[in-house]
This record gives sequence, structure tokens and C-alpha cells, in this order.
Amino acid sequence: MCKVFVLDTDKKPLDPIHPAQARQLLRNKKAAVTILDFGFWILDWGLVIGNQGFWILGFFQSKIANLKSKIDGWLAPSLKSRVENIKTWVGRLCKIAPVMAISQELVKFDMQLMHNPDLRGKEYQQGTLAGYETREYLLEKWCRQCAYCGAKDVPLQIEHIHPRAKGGSNSITNLTLSCERCNTLKGTKDIKDFLRKDPSRLEKILAQAKKPLFCAAAVNTTRYALLEVLKETGLPVECGSGGLTKFNRSNQSLHKTHWIDAACVGKSTPILKIKGIKPLLITANGHGTRQICRTDKFGFPTRHCSRTKFHFGFQTGDIVKAVVKSGKKVGEYIGRIATRATGSFNISTQNGLVQGISYKACEFIHKKYGYSYLL
Repeated sequence: MCKVFVLDTDKKPLDPIHPAQARQLLRNKKAAVTILDFGFWILDWGLVIGNQGFWILGFFQSKIANLKSKIDGWLAPSLKSRVENIKTWVGRLCKIAPVMAISQELVKFDMQLMHNPDLRGKEYQQGTLAGYETREYLLEKWCRQCAYCGAKDVPLQIEHIHPRAKGGSNSITNLTLSCERCNTLKGTKDIKDFLRKDPSRLEKILAQAKKPLFCAAAVNTTRYALLEVLKETGLPVECGSGGLTKFNRSNQSLHKTHWIDAACVGKSTPILKIKGIKPLLITANGHGTRQICRTDKFGFPTRHCSRTKFHFGFQTGDIVKAVVKSGKKVGEYIGRIATRATGSFNISTQNGLVQGISYKACEFIHKKYGYSYLL
């Protein structure tokens, strides 16, 4: 069900209301449409924010190879982009909605719990959640396949590399994944005896067991930077792990999507009623390009790019409505524009590209500011 954001006369956010209530208030002239620096309807708080992280990573990978991360607070451009996108949207949502607190998935896995499974002090660490943390970590670390035979798409069991019966610990560095057949065959055998005919696999398993999960460490680094950004809002920030998120989602029998995972972060997760809800998909498109020329398919320059982004008050990417009343292109066109210094714009509409529309026929619907939306 749709909800409409509402601000009072002092521009303070109130609880979102049903669109019918909003229309009634508008008809009675008790409300007016306003736009801050963006505007949209949101479907019951479902948001998915896409970013340019992977594009930036590929673009800068060769340029930052020698840059050391010893500088306090330094993040790679691909990671910083993600943090800045979330910072932007937290600020915007706080302007139009009564946000009381923030829940953040601080780390993907509870590393302390997995390295010390006998940790005491919190009930969840000794309960079902401990198994979720460990299993999710192992699934990623061992590529969701049996470490001994490489079987995929089969039920996998958590297996002690060095058997407990021979002094092996419960530490995450002594755990791997095994199919039922391999687990039964290995039993309490020492791994060196079990794989004596396959020394290359033995060496690979022992090496992999000692390696940390790189992606978890990288994501954890980003999330700690994000935590500092969220604390700057002055709102209470609740932290949870990825294992807790899955635990909350599984307890409510919810399917896995990014936005449902976001709603399941932290211990404060309520009973979620998500039937019929569709998230608003937000994509970070950036603010243009710094290229000084366009190139052909071989990389040779073909034409100059204007350094001026704005022409006649418009910029490429704005969404406009153009009403043409004379000439060969009489009609009404709605879409994104590509501007030119001559004042003759192109408009990308649902029915295709329309070229040569005068700026005088255009009026703003939505200004470009680096994001696009899709329901």
C-alpha cells in the first residue's frame, strides 16, 4: 500500500498517510505539494539503493594499486561511494519522515563469537544464532561446496578438520564443510590420513582454513566507516550482524531480498507485514562525466565535450515535459533530456528518442541530482 510523506507548517516530518487522505487534504486546501531537493512516493518504507561501487572499482583499480590505506579514515573510491550514498539518503529521509532510530548490519559475521565459541555473557551467543553465524561464514569461505570432494548443490555439514576426538577445537579455523558421504568416511580420522592419496587437496584445505574471509573483512571495514557517519545524525544506532539478520528473517519465514534483509537487521526487528509491498529501487547514476572528448570504438577522439553542464537552465538528465505546438514535431513529450548549447535538446521518451526540441517548449518535472527511481 502506498504512503505519502507529510510535513507540518514548520517542515517537520509527520507520520506518512494514505494517498486518499493526501488528496482529500489537497482538495480542501489544507495541504499543498512541496518539493525539498527531491520527491517521490515510497511503498511502505521499502528502499533498495544501488550504487556505482563496482564501476568505480574497475575504473580506479589500476590507479590505486600503490595507494596505502595507512591514512586514517581512508577508503577506496568504490567503498567511499557506498558510504556517501547511504549518508545522502539517511539525511533525505530524516527530512520527510519521523525517523526515531537506525539499525545497521555492522558486520557480516560475528567474528569474535566464531573465534571463541565458548564466549559467555549473552544468551544469543549460546543459542541458535551461533550456528547461523558459523554456517553462513563457512558457506562463503568454502564456496558452498564440500571441501573434500568438491560436491555442490548437496546438503553440507559442518565438519572438524582436526577431529574433536583427537583434541581438535571448535575454533572457526578448524571448521569446514563436508557432504554427508565424506563426513561419514572421514569420521575421526586425522585429515592427513584421510587425504594421504590426495596431497594437493590436503595442502589446499589446510591453507584455506588459515585464511580470513577477505570480503568479510573489506565489508566490515566499510561498515565501521558507515557507523561513524550514522552516529553523526544524533539518532540512536543499533548494530547487528549478518547472522542475526538471517536468524530474524528465517524466524518469520521471509524470502531473501536486500530490502527484506534491511528490515530484519538488529534485535529490535518487529513482526513484519510485507504482503503486497514493492520496494522503490534507487540507482546512483552520478552527476555526469569528466571526459573532455568522445571517442570511437578504437579509443580515438571524435568530438569535443562541452565543459558547461547547464544550458538555458537545464542539464542533461533532467526529466521534462515538452509541449510542441507547431512544426513537424507537434505533440507532448515526457522524458530525460540531453542538452546542447544551441538550445535544441533531445528527449528520451518511452516511445524512443525525439530530437531537436527547443528549450522554450520544456518545463521541469524532476531535476537531475544523481539518482534514478524504479518501482
